[in-house]
Amino acid sequence: MAAGERSWEEIRKDFPVLDQEVNGRKLIYFDNAATSQKPLSVIEAMTHYYEHDNANVHRGLHELSNRATAGYEGARARLAAYLGAQDEEIIFTRGTTESINLVARAWGEEYLKAGDVVLLTEMEHHSNIVPWQLLAQRRGVKLRFIPVTPEGTLDLSNLDQLLDGVKLFSFVHISNSLGTINPAAELVRRAKAAGATVLVDAAQSAGHLPLDVKELGCDFLALSGHKMCGPTGIGLLYGRREILDAMPPFHGGGEMISTVTFEGSQYKPSPYRFEAGTPAIAEAIGLAAAAEYIDGIGRARIWEHDQLLAREGLAVLSQIPGIRILGPLDQRAGLVAFTLQSAHAHDVVSMADQEGLALRGGHHCTQPLLRKLGVPASSRASFAFYNTIEEIQRMGEILKKVQTFFA
Repeated sequence: MAAGERSWEEIRKDFPVLDQEVNGRKLIYFDNAATSQKPLSVIEAMTHYYEHDNANVHRGLHELSNRATAGYEGARARLAAYLGAQDEEIIFTRGTTESINLVARAWGEEYLKAGDVVLLTEMEHHSNIVPWQLLAQRRGVKLRFIPVTPEGTLDLSNLDQLLDGVKLFSFVHISNSLGTINPAAELVRRAKAAGATVLVDAAQSAGHLPLDVKELGCDFLALSGHKMCGPTGIGLLYGRREILDAMPPFHGGGEMISTVTFEGSQYKPSPYRFEAGTPAIAEAIGLAAAAEYIDGIGRARIWEHDQLLAREGLAVLSQIPGIRILGPLDQRAGLVAFTLQSAHAHDVVSMADQEGLALRGGHHCTQPLLRKLGVPASSRASFAFYNTIEEIQRMGEILKKVQTFFA
């Protein structure tokens, strides 16, 4: 730990929800890939807005509206800095799902025609499959998939052929089901060289490791606030400004127009043309506070700790008879999914909950991926920087009890 850095133990105290018992046991929260916990600074930022600045944005000339607008647009600027983007390239959405749907509807409807190819991977979350399937039904585009190996990595041996003729390539940075870290920079570079527009799903990476959209070179990037210590119901879409300004609106209504007549409407430039209606003001402010909090710790430091927890999780689970770990043993984030012989994932998670251990069981919104791997459901432990080695060791003790019960 460098001089002046707070210890992980001190940082953990910023999260009040962790200081409780569940079923008479001290809570161990290992469901961070589903949603992360929120530090006091995020809670306080949103509370301050509601207690002091609550008003609608952009439309008023009174003091509270001016403060609300400053907070909202300040949040946009903070998140642009977080990603190395321009303010105008940040569109607030409800989360990764809406961000991807925005691209599929606004960009896809405008620029894709029947027969055009969208390339995805077999490890995508449903939110990066279904919007493109809907587009295929509407426009006749074709979907192509990069296969997943039995080890849970992408098979890139035929990537050049798969990229041939592709108009859009949309892929997940870190798999929410396997923890696999995909080589995002390489994938973007090769796709751009093939002439494709590129979208990166950063839902599982944005709160864990350094991200710079200019260095990455992608055209779009989607993320969710609640997975990076921010509130629910807020996320963002980054898009290169020249692309956004050429896209039609996603939703119609107030705020996204400059002029409306009975004959037609003129739209504002990006990002406002994509933010119809009253936005999630408090949530945007909370998300900016989360970005500030994460950068206060340091994303490189968080990622280093994430890798430490991943290694410990793999080591602990690999010692339990009957457990099959899914995904690669290296090049993975702090997320370990597994199956237990003779036990359904839901039973494993329910028994773990009786010991105060919060896991997640099911298909994790990746049914095609698990079907490809021959797994109906898995249990998943996903870690955050406020988790500890001791908690992982305790998880091992709990799962040994579960294993013994089902043996």
